[in-house]
Amino acid sequence: MSEAKRNPAARTPASTQSEMTEIILPNDTNILGNLLGGRLMHFIDLTGAMAAYRHARTHVVTAAMDHIDFIRPVHLGDLLTLKSSVNRAFSSSMEVGVKVWAENTRTGEVAHVASAYLVFVAIDERGRLVKVPELRPETPDEQRRYADALRRREHREAESARRKAERQETAGREP
Repeated sequence: MSEAKRNPAARTPASTQSEMTEIILPNDTNILGNLLGGRLMHFIDLTGAMAAYRHARTHVVTAAMDHIDFIRPVHLGDLLTLKSSVNRAFSSSMEVGVKVWAENTRTGEVAHVASAYLVFVAIDERGRLVKVPELRPETPDEQRRYADALRRREHREAESARRKAERQETAGREP
């Protein structure tokens, strides 16, 4: 396959979609029989990385888990389904949205249990930043997520600058 076909100038969010299903076992749960939050975050990170890999077609690393909402508990024996796609690509980074559902295997009830936004950065074998293809949203929902991702990025950058200034101010006051 040619490099142009493997790594086109632009991709669509649909081409990045990934899905993962897990059954919740005793090792995944706390003493109440609910899925551990850290284990859910691990599953979210893996599913998000799959979408980022599909977009970048190179190594990716998690730069941030920007936001996560734990909506409902997930119980021992539930089937967990995670779906992800790239919301927006920047120069070497991508925002990925992940949505999570739990299915009660006895009743068949399916409930939305968590959502998260993650930022992944594309790198080469030596850890250097790699430019990622442009993302071209097609549907109204993809266009909304694309616009929202820019607002979240601007908020992350402003918060990072605020924390940096705070650290510098604190360092200047130390004896």
